[in-house]
Amino acid sequence: MLVGTRKGGESLTVGDEIVITVVETRPGSVRIGIEAPSEIRVLCRQWQREELGARLWS
Repeated sequence: MLVGTRKGGESLTVGDEIVITVVETRPGSVRIGIEAPSEIRVLCRQWQREELGARLWS
């Protein structure tokens, strides 16, 4: 896991095609934007778990 410090408006890249940008910081939360090719699925870990749970129970 990479742990670093970024300010609002700053970005980091993953590989050649994914850009993660800090959009806004507030006390207790951070808004990020993720730019990725449409063939790469981007989900929050929470949503991924919920989707997996739904598949297991259906």
